[in-house]
Amino acid sequence: MDFPMFHLDWLNDRFLIAMIAILHVFINHGLAVGFIPYITWLENKGVVKAGKDQITDLEWDKLIYKKMKVAFIITTTIGAMTGVGIWFSVALVSPTSIGSLIRVFYWAWFTEWIVFVTEVVLILIYFLTWKNSNTSLKAKLRHIRFGWFLSIFSWVTMVLIVAILGFMMDPGNWNNEHTLLNGFSNPIYLPQLFFRTPTAMLVGGVFGMLLTTIFTRRGSELRAKAIKYAAKWMLAWTPLVIAGAIYYWSVMPEAMKENMSTAVGTMEFTEYYNLLKYFIVGTASLSVLLAIWALFRSVKIRFVHVLIPCLFTFGFLGIFERVREFIRKPYVIGGYMYSNLLREEDYPLYKKDGILKYATYTSVTEITEENKLEAGKDVFMNTCSRCHTTQGVNSIVYVFERIYGFNKPIQELDIISYVPSMHNGRTFMPPFPGNSKELEALAAYIKHLQQTGEGLEGAQTTGVQINPYNSASSVAERSEMKNK
Repeated sequence: MDFPMFHLDWLNDRFLIAMIAILHVFINHGLAVGFIPYITWLENKGVVKAGKDQITDLEWDKLIYKKMKVAFIITTTIGAMTGVGIWFSVALVSPTSIGSLIRVFYWAWFTEWIVFVTEVVLILIYFLTWKNSNTSLKAKLRHIRFGWFLSIFSWVTMVLIVAILGFMMDPGNWNNEHTLLNGFSNPIYLPQLFFRTPTAMLVGGVFGMLLTTIFTRRGSELRAKAIKYAAKWMLAWTPLVIAGAIYYWSVMPEAMKENMSTAVGTMEFTEYYNLLKYFIVGTASLSVLLAIWALFRSVKIRFVHVLIPCLFTFGFLGIFERVREFIRKPYVIGGYMYSNLLREEDYPLYKKDGILKYATYTSVTEITEENKLEAGKDVFMNTCSRCHTTQGVNSIVYVFERIYGFNKPIQELDIISYVPSMHNGRTFMPPFPGNSKELEALAAYIKHLQQTGEGLEGAQTTGVQINPYNSASSVAERSEMKNK
């Protein structure tokens, strides 16, 4: 409540972050962490398999260069933009949580920034010096070493960021002792890293096989050889993906497992939860079958044969990110901050005095009949708008219509009776933090939204109004009176 509330009522604020983050993960995992070591391994194969009078197999080297060119273009454009986009969108939508994370992981993020800058320098060197490295064996081997250095630095960025992602799911002992070491050693960190690493390698291999079908002629010996190497890469990493998934699942808190079915899609999807299991098993099986077929019948592989497993693999990665984001609810930082950006330890104070009294940006502090709707809007903005819209994606009106029936008026008493206990039935929703007057104001506002179809604009459009109780002059006046 210390920041003006940015809000996209037609889209949903968290959906904005999710779209950018999932696209970034596709690129970071598939084309950086997983694809770069795959490319370096293949480049080295060209040197190992070259004739006695050759530095490398030039036809093979040209193919690997074309693949690397795709990764270079995508990672340095879309990858870089979505990386910045995550920071930008999170700073707008969830500034309190990102501020808390920075305070805990300042030195980790600082280190990650240094690693990332080094990674950018290395990928520029690796790609731009590729052709010149073929002038001598010494230069080629040095170039391959740069590829391995790049692979290591790409993975280290994952090592650092996954610690933060695990912390958001389960901070572990950090809630008792607020140290960087406790934040880093959260119980989900290593299991998630052990799952993400081989998954990235698998995605890199499948994508590499897809590029092979694009850059080589059907039936050529070059295509057959490249496809076989991709198959070996995929088969090597798939067992580790499965082992990592089992390890990850085994340490996941039971509350998060209970959220799993809803996390996949919507409440309506819960009854079809088994479809997710089939999708995961199907994706893994499809990748293994493709790899085995490619290993023994490489000349038969076509673009369309690889495209479907590739889409399934990226789809699985996207679903994993969607699930990871959802199952930690009702928290944005486990056990510390709810997804509405209010700290759990502050709830008793809000329950007693109401949240509007302590909100920095609100036009109402004392609720009356005259300002009830305006108060309800401010309550909604401060407690509900991080996950709900008024008329757009995940509309609050739609939520209550689904509960109490469509095509009929929402009753304020129904909302008032439901909201205080909603957390018990829907554990992924934070408890309502306000007092009884604020609950009544919220109920009146939701009914008003259904009647009028009115939308809600964020601070980026309407500007802000400062809570007079929390203005600088008011705080200074109270402090002066206290000191007298």
